[in-house]
Amino acid sequence: MKIESIRLKNFRMFRDVTIDKLPNCCFFVGANGTGKSSLFDLFGFLRDALTYNVKEALAKRGGFKEVVSRGTVGPIELELKFRDLKATSSKVTYSLVIDLVENMPVVKREVLKYRPKQRGGSPRHFIDFTQGKGTVVINDKSQEQQLLSKANLALKGVGQFQQFEVASELCRFIENWHLSDLQISEARKINLANGYDEHLSRCGDNMPLFAQWMCNNYPDQYHEIMHQMAYRLPNISHVEPILTEDGRIALKFHHRTFEETFQSWQVSDGTIQMFAYFLLLYDPNPHPLLCVEEPNNYLYPDTLIILAEELTWYACRGDGQVFVSTHSPDLLNGAKLEGIFWLTQKNGYTQVRTTAEDQLMKKLIEVGDLPGALWKQGFFEDAHP
Repeated sequence: MKIESIRLKNFRMFRDVTIDKLPNCCFFVGANGTGKSSLFDLFGFLRDALTYNVKEALAKRGGFKEVVSRGTVGPIELELKFRDLKATSSKVTYSLVIDLVENMPVVKREVLKYRPKQRGGSPRHFIDFTQGKGTVVINDKSQEQQLLSKANLALKGVGQFQQFEVASELCRFIENWHLSDLQISEARKINLANGYDEHLSRCGDNMPLFAQWMCNNYPDQYHEIMHQMAYRLPNISHVEPILTEDGRIALKFHHRTFEETFQSWQVSDGTIQMFAYFLLLYDPNPHPLLCVEEPNNYLYPDTLIILAEELTWYACRGDGQVFVSTHSPDLLNGAKLEGIFWLTQKNGYTQVRTTAEDQLMKKLIEVGDLPGALWKQGFFEDAHP
């Protein structure tokens, strides 16, 4: 499953924005404060709303008034269109309207619909709820249902049952979204040896534990990571997860020149960053949607084109999708033109444009120009503050 388009209305800096034709790997650029992190938070918000409810998802972000666009009173409207579902060949649309009723956040409207294969057929509402009451299609018949709370998503309840394949698939998709915002200070931490982690965390604070799990259970993938590390960082021959005497998991970095190993706090920020991204990209169970914020930090510019290619490879490997935010022209040079979007601000609200719509840039790319160079030269209109 992949996201085909996103429509946001009154969500943070997005007063009314539609982003269409999203490919497998998307790069979002723009000046500071244009809304890249807010766009990625959409996915965290939906996951929290599904895991808990809309009230909790809003509370984690300061409440309804902090999430709704400034200068507006709402409602918040979110709409995502999906393609490549296993349960149906049709494109599926999920829309959510959130508002305050008696000063409490509620799901004012929730719809899951898809258009039948036959041409000209009208969209069919599989889930259609208004403030906790609505209908669900069961065996081609609509049945009325009522939720325990107006802040709950009907999708969560319906998606628990195997017979609702489309809803179940969408629930699994949202639950397994991953937002990566690696923090070097967190990634240097030593972990307690209590259990295991099957994915790298958002900030990377479980890196030793995840590296040990990969090394023990997927030695071929871990060996490939070591091969890639040696290619990018020739002085590093191996990274070894070890169990310390006090029952913790640490990382030892082996240097080709010296017999003594280095602890994670003794190697460069770039080395930590590179190892963390290899663990993320070679995860044996890739995320269906991976959002990565500023992967170019601490990395040498010459390595960034290859990193962009590896992010694209990750999307194809897991039959998923990757969204990347960056300020780096070097990283953008490895992106495909149809996957580049830039964010600008007008009257305090974010607008999103795509290079795929610019015929001049298409022609320049065809004759050998690079996207990052065009960005620096000002071809991304209004992208510079």
